[in-house]
Amino acid sequence: MSQPIVAIVGRPNVGKSMLFNRIAGKRLSIVEDIPGVTRDRLYADCEWSGRSFKLIDTGGIEPTTDNEILLFMREQANIAINAADCIILVTDIQTGVTAADKDVASMLKRSHKPVILAVNKMDNASSDTGDIYEFYSLGLGDPIAVSAVHGHGTGDLLDAALQYFPPEDEAQEETDRINVAIIGKPNVGKSSLTNLISGQERVIVSDVAGTTRDAVDTPIDNEFGSYNFIDTAGIRRKSKVDDRIEKFSVMRAQLAIERADVCLIMIDARDGVTEQDTKIAGLAHEAGKASIIVVNKWDLVEKETGTMEKMRKDIMRDLSFMSYAPILFISAVTGQRVARIYELINYVNDQSNMRITTGMLNNVLEDAQARVQPPTDKGRRLKIYYMTQTGIKPPNFVVFCNRRDLFHFSYQRYLENQIRAVFGLEGTPIRMVIRQKGEKEE
Repeated sequence: MSQPIVAIVGRPNVGKSMLFNRIAGKRLSIVEDIPGVTRDRLYADCEWSGRSFKLIDTGGIEPTTDNEILLFMREQANIAINAADCIILVTDIQTGVTAADKDVASMLKRSHKPVILAVNKMDNASSDTGDIYEFYSLGLGDPIAVSAVHGHGTGDLLDAALQYFPPEDEAQEETDRINVAIIGKPNVGKSSLTNLISGQERVIVSDVAGTTRDAVDTPIDNEFGSYNFIDTAGIRRKSKVDDRIEKFSVMRAQLAIERADVCLIMIDARDGVTEQDTKIAGLAHEAGKASIIVVNKWDLVEKETGTMEKMRKDIMRDLSFMSYAPILFISAVTGQRVARIYELINYVNDQSNMRITTGMLNNVLEDAQARVQPPTDKGRRLKIYYMTQTGIKPPNFVVFCNRRDLFHFSYQRYLENQIRAVFGLEGTPIRMVIRQKGEKEE
């Protein structure tokens, strides 16, 4: 089930990020490390009144600017707006209504999305109350007074957002439909694949460099099952991908990944795995999504004996952190091997949802320890008591031991490989938590 999405937008310096951190309940770092990937953190999983949702923070919007960075931030906000179920427009009581606020409000009205107006920095509500009425001039309904610093009014803000979430029973009806995100750098053929599998020109791709396009949902029902393909049309480029364009494609990929059950990571067969491919694949891996590496434009590659096997090895080397993902060579133009995509989607989705009994897991654990003894350090040996599965999508395991510091990463990787050797779990990452005896569950 995909989570509702709430986007926080507004002009610069109105306190959007502080409000984002307040609602998220913690200060989220701007940059975090992912295997092979560094990316901006713009998202948080939140919950209110029993409903979980995805919160998106955006850079400040300057409606009229020639500054390259501000243009990027505006386009970034547009992507979030297009993906959101509702939007929180943040304004500032200290500056009052500005011309930029009016321009942003007009832009949001054109989006036809529900907009909640938040007037921030109401740190002293008793003295600021009278000034809030001027914000009615934005034409967005009743303004809600909030203080991102102290947390005042955030409950009212989330109550207002909650009314725009899709009904839970409606979302539940979609749980049998597999959400499939088609992700990859620009020009790898994502939209061509979407059009091919849907049998129609479902997606229009612009040739203008820097043009953005919304994520397009394409429901497909066939003999293999029910699917919802999420295409993230890339930005076409006339020359090389610069930093700004790369950030656009990564942000769109992230939005699609958050909603997906399965990710199709598309790679251009002529280019092989590029740095940008590694970054986008890392997003799917870190999000714990079942994934398939789809090598497109295979029809354009000059082939000799062993060409496919050589490329397969190159991909496994360059994307070594997701060696579990199956690799499929296709042509979205000729349709070569495209039909196999459905079988693989069903397969990796099932693997991601697999549950393994504690008894079976501990049989594997016992056999693994008999084959390779747990590590020792200065006469102290690691003792592993038992292992149990705690979740799916991806499969999550907790291992209980005597000393966490003795549980070397290499032995953890060895156990993961033993689990995969017995149970498969192809196409899905595995999460393994090491817990020391007597340690309370977090």
